[in-house]
Formats: sequence, structure tokens, C-alpha cells
Amino acid sequence: MQTVTVDLPGKRYDVLIERGLLASIGDLVAQQWSPRKVALVSDDNVAPLYQQQVEQSLVAAGFDVYRYVFPAGEASKSLSVLGDLARQMAAAAFNRDDGVIALGGGVTGDLAGFLAATYMRGISLIQVPTSLLAQVDSSVGGKTAVDLDTIKNIIGAFYEPDLVVIDPDTLQTLEPRDLVEGYGEIVKTAALKGGDFWQLIESIDSPAAIMVHSPELSARSIQYKADVVMADETESGQRQLLNFGHTIGHAVEALAAGDLRHGEAISIGMVALSQRFEAAGLSEAGVTQAITDRLTAVGLPTTSALLESDQVLAKVKNDKKNRHGHLNLVYLKAVGNPAIQSVPTAEIANFLQLK
Repeated sequence: MQTVTVDLPGKRYDVLIERGLLASIGDLVAQQWSPRKVALVSDDNVAPLYQQQVEQSLVAAGFDVYRYVFPAGEASKSLSVLGDLARQMAAAAFNRDDGVIALGGGVTGDLAGFLAATYMRGISLIQVPTSLLAQVDSSVGGKTAVDLDTIKNIIGAFYEPDLVVIDPDTLQTLEPRDLVEGYGEIVKTAALKGGDFWQLIESIDSPAAIMVHSPELSARSIQYKADVVMADETESGQRQLLNFGHTIGHAVEALAAGDLRHGEAISIGMVALSQRFEAAGLSEAGVTQAITDRLTAVGLPTTSALLESDQVLAKVKNDKKNRHGHLNLVYLKAVGNPAIQSVPTAEIANFLQLK
């Protein structure tokens, strides 16, 4: 088993990575929690696949399990669905000694994580991510949130789990597009880290190769993110590096209205941003092509007609990372050498060549 430890001033927890780990989830949770009520939260795609298995394992370990299911999709990451889940927990008399387990992809992790962060001002949380995107990114680092209309993650909290359990075998039930989507975040992290991680990425040229290397990809991605989060838990400094590609990517994702997955939008955002910085002479020649090659090797998109939309600029300017009239844009001087450029919002159109 591979273990990555996240050690923060107020919290220390492990990320466990091993094929077949879901079969022993009850014992793993029992090592962290005393017997209690557990809200097992999944969407209606994941629930039929894994919820019963996880429930049985938890019950055998002495837990009182309540299964909760919500409709799959980004639209469920909302205050209304959050309220529905909280009402169900209140009706079952959950209290501060109980816990929430998020079993599913990124939407489940964000929604159930924010539920745990806010129910009775915070109860115990364990993340069990089942998608590649959630395994390598959103399940670690404590970011939890819901959307407000089309504004992603605008209402949320930093709330760390007690444990993260990653079973790469759950990736076998993903559609190819859902698997590849998560790889966009892996390329992002490898481009930030460079070195051996980037060399590994250069060897991956198909979805099948992603599956073969998924435990190592998860471990390397999580270790990098853990190192960054441990240095800057609340995103006041170095943690902003993890937003590489996200400012433009989130804008494109919002305008796509569900036609683009998060990882696909981030792929487009990384390439678009790298093109701008390379053209400005701030990135070394060839950075954009290197990133593009790694994304297209597995079938990820690298451009979109939505970049020409008049609405892109408005979305970028309204990005939640806009602070004091400036946007901090993450770029690569070279692979493995990230930097942050602060650009006044009034100048962002010219700088990014957006309408």
C-alpha cells in the first residue's frame, strides 16, 4: 500500500492507495472512527456500483450506516441538494459525534465535504474517491464547495478529511471519457513538478496506459499537492500554483453548460494560457507544444470555439481568484518551473487576447 501523509498545523491524515482497498473499507474506517452513525453519500451513478459493498463492510465493522443518493452531475452541487441531504441527516438525528463518507467523484467529494463542514458546524469526514479526477485532485487538500448558478465553487470551506481511501480498481467502471478527463489534472501537476514525474507523463500515450500507471499517477499527484497544501493550506500563496489553467478553463467550462468535463476544460485552459505567456516571452519556447502533446496523446481537447465567445472575458474577470482588482495567473517559465503573474483586471483582455 502507498501512503501519502498530509500534515497540517491543525490536522494530520493519511491518503491510502492500493488496488482492492475498497473491500476492507470498514476496517480502515474503524481504525479512524469509533462506532457511530455514518452518512454514506453517493450519486446515482456510483451508488449502484459500490454503495452496498461499502455499507456491508462498514456495518460489519460496527457502524450504523445511512445511505444517501443524489442525482449525478454538476447541477447537484447546489445549495438545494445540500439542504436536502442535511434535512435527511437531521431527520435521522445525526449529531456532532457522527460522520460523513463521500463515496464518488469530484461532485460527491465537494458536496458531501461541504455537508460535513457545515452540518452542526462540522462533523467527521472521510473521502473515498472513485473517479480519476477525484483521486488525483479534489479528494485531497480540504477544498469543499457548492456552485451558485453558473459560478463554480463560490460557496465553500476548507475542511480536511480524517482519511482518504483510494482504490484504483474503481477506475475500471469509468467510461473512457471520464477516465481521460482526470488525466488533465495529472498533466497539470506533472507540468508544475517536472523531473521524474514529467518523464513518466511523457511515456503515457493512451487511456490504457493511464490505467496501468494509475496508482503511481495518483501517488505522485497527491504527494505534490500535499506538499503544496502543507505549505499553504488556505491558498494565500504557493497553493495558487494548483490553479494552472483554471482561470480560463473555468470560464470555458461554464460557457459549455455541461458539454465539457472539468478536466477537458482545464486542458483547454492550460494550452490557451501557455500560448499567451510563450508569445509574451515569459515562457521558454516549446512549453505549449510539450503540454499539448501530452494532452492530445490520450485524446484530451486543447482548444475550443468558446474561447472566441464575448462572454469568456466576463467569466475570467469574475473568477473567484480575483483579488483587489488583480488576477494572479499561473504559468510555466519552463516545465517544472511555475510562476505567478499578477495582472490588473482592467488589463486582462489585452494580456490574454480575449474579447
